[in-house]
Amino acid sequence: MSDLVETSAGPLQRLRSVPRHRIGMGLVFGALILTLALTMRWDWLPKYAPMIAQGVWTTIWLLAVSVVLGILLAIPIGLVQVIGPWPLARLAAAYCTVIRGTPLLIQIFFLYYGLGSLFPHIPEIRGSWMWPYLREAWPYALLALTMSFAGYEGEIMRGAFAGVPKGELEAARAYGMPRFKILRRIWLPRALQRVLPTLAGEVVLQLKSTPLVATITVFDAYGVISRIRSDTYITYEPLLLLALIYIVLAAVIVGVFGYFEKRTPQRRD
Repeated sequence: MSDLVETSAGPLQRLRSVPRHRIGMGLVFGALILTLALTMRWDWLPKYAPMIAQGVWTTIWLLAVSVVLGILLAIPIGLVQVIGPWPLARLAAAYCTVIRGTPLLIQIFFLYYGLGSLFPHIPEIRGSWMWPYLREAWPYALLALTMSFAGYEGEIMRGAFAGVPKGELEAARAYGMPRFKILRRIWLPRALQRVLPTLAGEVVLQLKSTPLVATITVFDAYGVISRIRSDTYITYEPLLLLALIYIVLAAVIVGVFGYFEKRTPQRRD
């Protein structure tokens, strides 16, 4: 009987543990959404719903692929700055400095209008299997997003690798572990464990960078909403819908990373 009481009281106890200001903000946000839905003009939504869904999907896959590729690039960029050799360490540090010191919009323009304008004049590229892809805008957008994420995360991974306690690495060497095994079993997992709490914020920032790809005719969520505004001459409703889309995507990202963070064992250094 006591187990039944504890089980039934569980959700109520969790509800009481939620801060009151969050409950208030949720109620205000829900009331605002309801008011907007009832008082503003939404007759254009059914017509453009398939286009909006396609734009949201473009945003999601650009975000997911650029984050995965960016992390895969950031790991060696951060590691080489810690262990060398020094020419590669200097090169990796210079890459992170350039990427973090220049706006993403300039990087997109440089790749699309720079490299993209050179490729048509190279016969070997025009006659290769890559040309049908290189004549599109999305590869340059994906490359720019990936390079940007790798530059920021590379510096974060450098700090994470440098922050792993040296005693753990020395103990692994004392057991006779090879270097690659130490990296795979100890150093990399401990570095990723340090990065995980901040990675959700970095991915949300990456999400908010994706609208820039619309400047080179990639129809992501922002690009589709811009086209709807120009077609219908409706200003506020499409922008409010776009804001809601990004809020939902950001909430999903934070929730997913929070789920994995809670299930990651915490170790004291």
